Amino acid sequence: MLTAIIDYESGNLHSAEKAFQRMAQELDAGEVVVTSDADTVARADRIVLPGDGAFPACAAELRGHKGIYDAMVEAVETKGRPFLGICVGMQLMATTGHEYEKTPGLNWVAGDVEKIEPSDASLKVPHMGWNNLVIERAHPLLDGVSNGDHTYFVHSYHFKTHRPEDRIAYVDYGQDITAIIGRETMVGMQFHPEKSQHVGLRMIGNFLTWTP
Repeated sequence: MLTAIIDYESGNLHSAEKAFQRMAQELDAGEVVVTSDADTVARADRIVLPGDGAFPACAAELRGHKGIYDAMVEAVETKGRPFLGICVGMQLMATTGHEYEKTPGLNWVAGDVEKIEPSDASLKVPHMGWNNLVIERAHPLLDGVSNGDHTYFVHSYHFKTHRPEDRIAYVDYGQDITAIIGRETMVGMQFHPEKSQHVGLRMIGNFLTWTP
């Protein structure tokens, strides 16, 4: 089993690499590699797309790495390989991003990425720090995870799903902020699982052993 964490020059992947490798070793879940090689992405059994920064820049970098992009799309859309998007990597799964300019996403989960606008003026943007999950529906990713468990966020824009059934969990930050999305073999986390201590590691492990 091979899990490919895609490196398209949109974030520091060291902590994610270490967290995924740790859980793969604990669970005997195969090899985890950070890669910018299209052939490695094409033969991977699972694919992870991280992302830090602005939606348009990340979208441009991903599409600019044409070989990786095409291999990822083929693996997920045609071969049905399990896919995990993290932070902006999750946002790129949307139909459209609205950060600075209107930018097309992958359109894997119908929705828009819009600026966080808390109803409480005392709540600052970016939404940064720990927040407790409100789980809306069961998913294998959440095995061993409970309502109220905390995960670590750093973001100014959030994913508004068009279909309620695509949202698995949210957090409250003066409005509902989508925390986890999922459809078919695809799942996304707005928070950073590699920075979310035992809860995040549990979800990483669940993804590495998920067989949709």
